[in-house]
Amino acid sequence: MAPALEVADVPTPIGTFRVVYEGREVHLVDLLERGLPQAVVPDSARRRRPPFPAGSAPRQLAEYFRRERDGFDLAPALEGVSSFDRAVYAALARVPAGATVTYGELARRAGHPGAARAVGGAMHRNPIPIVLPCHRVVGDAGSLTGYGLGLWRKRWLLDREGAWPLRSRTPDGPRSAAQRTLDDVGRRSPSPRSTTRRTARA
Repeated sequence: MAPALEVADVPTPIGTFRVVYEGREVHLVDLLERGLPQAVVPDSARRRRPPFPAGSAPRQLAEYFRRERDGFDLAPALEGVSSFDRAVYAALARVPAGATVTYGELARRAGHPGAARAVGGAMHRNPIPIVLPCHRVVGDAGSLTGYGLGLWRKRWLLDREGAWPLRSRTPDGPRSAAQRTLDDVGRRSPSPRSTTRRTARA
C-alpha cells in the first residue's frame, strides 16, 4: 500500500515550517509567516500532529533543528521541475552541512558553467528549503544574498551548521581552518626567536 500524502507543521527557532510529504518523499517545505503567500496544500493531504513517526519528514526536520542530525534521509519530489533546476538541486544536495558554495561553482558542478544567475533563479524556486540546502549558497565574495526566507535566517542556519562567519573564501566556500591567510596577520604571537632578539637588544 502506497504511503498517504500528509501535511505537518513543525515549530523551529526560526519559524514554523509546513511539510507536505508522502513517506520519505518530500513535496514541499513552506515557512508559515504572516504576510508571506502560502503554497496550496492538496485537500487530500492528511493532517499529521506530533509525535511524528521516526524517519518521517517532519521528524527529521525537527531533529535537524534540535541538532540531532545534519543531513536528511529524504527524497525530494520535484514534480514539474525543469531539467536545469533538477541538475542544480542534485548538485546542491551534495553540499554538506558546514560547507558553502558560490552560485558560480554550483553552476559548474551542475554541468552549466557560467550560469550563476540562472542558479540564483533555481534557488529562488526551491520548493524544499532546508532539506535542499539553498542557504549554503553564497555570493562570490562570501556575501549573503538572495534568500527567500530572509537573510537573518540564512545566517542562523549557517551558524547552526558551523559555517558562519564566512572567512577566507574560495569559489568553494571557506578555506580549511588550518590554512593560514592574511586574515590571521596581526593575530599571530611573536615567535620565540624574535622575542629573544628583542630581549637581547634591550
